[in-house]
Amino acid sequence: MFWRMAGMSSASPVDTILERGNYTLEDLLDEDEIIQECKAMNGRLIDFLLERSQVEQLIRYIIEEPSDEAEKKQTLKFPFIACEILTCELEGVLRTLTEDKELMTLLFSFLKPDRPHSTVLAGYFGKVVLCLMARRTAQLLSYVQEHPEILHQLVDLIGITSMMEVLTRLVGADETVYSNYTDALQWEDATDVLDLIVDKFNSSDSPEVHANAAEVLCAITRYAPPGFATKICSPSFVGRLFQSALEDSRPKSVLVHALSVCISLLDPKRLLQSSYQSFQSQLNHGSVIIANPETVNGMLDRLGDLLTLLDITSSEVVLPTTYGCLKPPLGKHRLKVVEFISVLFTLGSEDAEKELIRLGALRRVIYLFFEYPYNNFLHHQVENIIWSCLESKKTSLVEHLLHDCDIVGKILGAEKQPTLSTDCNKPTVSAGERSPLRIGNIGHLTSIANKLVQAANTSGIIQTHLQGNSEWVDWHTDVLVKRNALENVHNWACGRPTSLHDRARDSDDEDFRDRDYDVAALASNLSQAFRYNIYGSDGIEEAAGSLERDDEDVYFDDESAEVVISSLRLGDDQNSSLFTNSNWFAFDDERTVNDRSAISPASSSPNSDNTDEVFVDEGGDLGDKPASLDVSGREYWMKEFDGLAAAWGKVISLETRLEI
Repeated sequence: MFWRMAGMSSASPVDTILERGNYTLEDLLDEDEIIQECKAMNGRLIDFLLERSQVEQLIRYIIEEPSDEAEKKQTLKFPFIACEILTCELEGVLRTLTEDKELMTLLFSFLKPDRPHSTVLAGYFGKVVLCLMARRTAQLLSYVQEHPEILHQLVDLIGITSMMEVLTRLVGADETVYSNYTDALQWEDATDVLDLIVDKFNSSDSPEVHANAAEVLCAITRYAPPGFATKICSPSFVGRLFQSALEDSRPKSVLVHALSVCISLLDPKRLLQSSYQSFQSQLNHGSVIIANPETVNGMLDRLGDLLTLLDITSSEVVLPTTYGCLKPPLGKHRLKVVEFISVLFTLGSEDAEKELIRLGALRRVIYLFFEYPYNNFLHHQVENIIWSCLESKKTSLVEHLLHDCDIVGKILGAEKQPTLSTDCNKPTVSAGERSPLRIGNIGHLTSIANKLVQAANTSGIIQTHLQGNSEWVDWHTDVLVKRNALENVHNWACGRPTSLHDRARDSDDEDFRDRDYDVAALASNLSQAFRYNIYGSDGIEEAAGSLERDDEDVYFDDESAEVVISSLRLGDDQNSSLFTNSNWFAFDDERTVNDRSAISPASSSPNSDNTDEVFVDEGGDLGDKPASLDVSGREYWMKEFDGLAAAWGKVISLETRLEI
């Protein structure tokens, strides 16, 4: 553009086409620079593209399947370029489209059931519609309101992800659209779109359909318009979800995704976060979820039927693993049931807690915890449940956990037998040809035990129960305390001073040792200092005669230098020099080199008075065998170490002065 403005270059290929006569839209679409010219607001090009006939042809490229005889560029290139033009926010083109009802009808004719719906064209269609939602929201919503069958058609195609995204936006499950166009969306409250989506759990066997239907419903629970919110939280709607989930003839994916919607109804933010983040938030803050009591009670009516799915005795499925066999595997559906129970325990609802205790839900999930010792997803959920019970400080839950579930006894039993069971009647069986492995939930057991100890500080019931168990007291003293000390990562040196973790840092009282330095720059300087392979295997004299090395001969590269600089930077926390714990350069009367570094130790011969002798091994490395070194060789080595010392001096100077 700059050269064109300066008149120093010929016109672009697009301008060349525009300057000649008898050109077509295909001629322009075939040019690679057309998208750049559109974004550069090429006036002549835009004037041509906003013509109705050209917009119509662009739409046809993204909604009509090309014929079998079509060229490759008409099949792949032109539809892609057409979609990019329609979505590069050219207001004139979008205005031509949205203000012409026939063009809008042509665009949405892609949704008709008698047309093919390839995922590629569906992606182009969805991208264009989402662009219209962002740039021409009022016009698009007005058209959809006049043609409510569009919502029904989108539900029919909900198995295609791009169609699911369009439907999510159109029903108002988007924070920006809903907040700015509340009135335009009110008409959707009276539609039966929610019923149509739920019916997909019964009418389709496709896991993709079930997953996308659940995604739309979960989005509605987060940003639901008032009418949708009332309907989706009603006991009748929840009952339909459970009816679909518990139908024996339906695929397990229906159960998994229907329960995801129920979990989102109880805790809308849960699915927005990773499970670990949500779990950590509850651990740190003891947050209690506030859910609609009617919604909760509607779910409790079918809780007993849901818990029967946790029964593993009737299944004959066997899954071989590297450590043995699962008979049966836990499966996604059982794991989702446990997650649902976990959410119910975090509600703080007395009705939910009473029903969970009556049905023995906690006993069942704890049983699964110990029967599947390598399923960390399960362990995480059960640990969350136990923590919720302890945090609630409700006597009924705590006593149920301690006495009916015997959590302390089960922890001690697992610690006594920390290897995988060889009992063929267990769901997890060790492989017969190898010794049993250590169970994989010891870490979670340790965490649960620490939670019990922590909760005992504020609960007399827990404290009395733990102190009254002599086996627990002994295990706590002999095992748990020592394990916590051993596994406390804050006490691990790992190449850095221990006090670095414990020292309180005041952002208003920092010194140069607390600042972050430009490690890459320091490493670059250091690598230059170590550019020569002074410990090469070609002999001392050969090394002395060859000062220039190729890049592949450099043994101390930038990466290694960064490691050294970083470790030395961390070492300055001890209020000492960088060389306090590593005597990199030690000179004796400026003649004898005594390098005590871990890379290549060298020392003067203890049995020789000749200070010009050093130990050199057979390969030329500094070692335990004496070898004579002439004057030129000694001077060479002294110069090398002088250069290294100077380089380190620069490093120290930079470290003390550099602020990032």
